[in-house]
Amino acid sequence: MESTMNPERLFKVTEFLQPADGEPIRSVITQSADAAVVAWYVKPGQSISAHIHPDGQDTWTILSGCGEYSVSSNGETIAIAKGDVLVAHRREVHGVHNTGQEPLVFVSVVSPAASGFKPV
Repeated sequence: MESTMNPERLFKVTEFLQPADGEPIRSVITQSADAAVVAWYVKPGQSISAHIHPDGQDTWTILSGCGEYSVSSNGETIAIAKGDVLVAHRREVHGVHNTGQEPLVFVSVVSPAASGFKPV
């Protein structure tokens, strides 16, 4: 059985990264009803505020850098670094502060795409 690669199934993360001096930019790689796949480039010192997805899960795969990942609304964090995969299940608090000297780059998969967003 021959397999033909549909070009819309392969994406290069580096083509979606958008460094910014203000807030980190949420750069959508692809989206369907099943999931939104997002690339993040978080400069040293930048943060993504703690939040929840009321109706879904957010899974992060860290490609480079390090930081402090929020795990509660009271400021509790865990250290994260390249190679880590983090799963925030439905309504679990998550966010990140880049504490390193290099960009924190990761891919986030929010599933389903219509999971909602609520700051904490």
